Amino acid sequence: MAKMVYRDAVRKTIFQEMERDENVVVLGEDIVGGMGTAGGPEAIGGIWSTSTGFYDAFGPDRVIDTPISESAIVGAAGGLALTGKRPIAELMFADFIGVSLDQIWNQIAKFRYMFGGKSKCPAIIRMVYGAGFNAAAQHSQSVHQILTGMPGLKVVMPSTPGDVVGLLREAIREDDPVIFLEHKALYGLSGEVSDDPDFTIPFAHARLARAGEDVTIVATGMMVGLAEKTADTLAEDGIGCDVIDLRTTSPLDEEAVLDSVEATGRLVVVDEAPPRCSLATDIVALASNKAFASLKAPPQMVTAPHTPVPFARELESAYLPDPGKIEAAVRKALDYR
Repeated sequence: MAKMVYRDAVRKTIFQEMERDENVVVLGEDIVGGMGTAGGPEAIGGIWSTSTGFYDAFGPDRVIDTPISESAIVGAAGGLALTGKRPIAELMFADFIGVSLDQIWNQIAKFRYMFGGKSKCPAIIRMVYGAGFNAAAQHSQSVHQILTGMPGLKVVMPSTPGDVVGLLREAIREDDPVIFLEHKALYGLSGEVSDDPDFTIPFAHARLARAGEDVTIVATGMMVGLAEKTADTLAEDGIGCDVIDLRTTSPLDEEAVLDSVEATGRLVVVDEAPPRCSLATDIVALASNKAFASLKAPPQMVTAPHTPVPFARELESAYLPDPGKIEAAVRKALDYR
């Protein structure tokens, strides 16, 4: 096992897969970065530095810098996928899916279904999401609830560098479109990654990040670390928490959630997105519908409020879930009746 930060896990996995398969191509705004500047084409390597070294290694036919047009990027990725390529498109900020929604929702998500299974669309759309950097309402949103609700898409939200490697490699080798969501606050997170060049993590295979017998906490992406921190604090008071990292929100590992809820009888869902029609409400509905007899207390949700992401530092901090809010939700579930 090697140690690596989340950002480097993204970059290295794509690089290795491009070496392995000549059909893998990358495209997006500024993914070359620095083109035309004194620093040369690899001066930046994309605004998130996740494509550094790609241009020199694979050239302009496989590393395609695009205009600032998310609809064109996703449309081109869909077309490339239909012709046998395996495109990886980068949209920088997930907030801008709005301008490429027709290509994502009405095109690539439906190709296999509408063509009677005679076509496949192995396209990945990578996006950076999440708040915590005072980047304001148009660069801080968590949009997974919108994308998870679209049939035909697979939605991935890795929480660790090791999961980035396994899930991204699985996504690149997948024959259907995948939305790969990377939380910007995790890019500096360090962790162990597998050295096996064929290591993959299958979709709909949740990870048990902590084991406990009193409460089930379900989370994704950035929220997993907060849930683990809370579980560690509660353990000092003798409270045991199962922390389930979903890894993928579509397909969803329902069995992992239900097995845990049936064992603990209590559920807390932590979600950075607003609460209405969200992943949190979906998980609560799942437990209420299929594990109702096991519940000892009403399920709790720790989410952002139903507002845009604030710009002001103090308001953004108040907006986001944190260990204190998660602990309060766990104690509320335990104190019921």
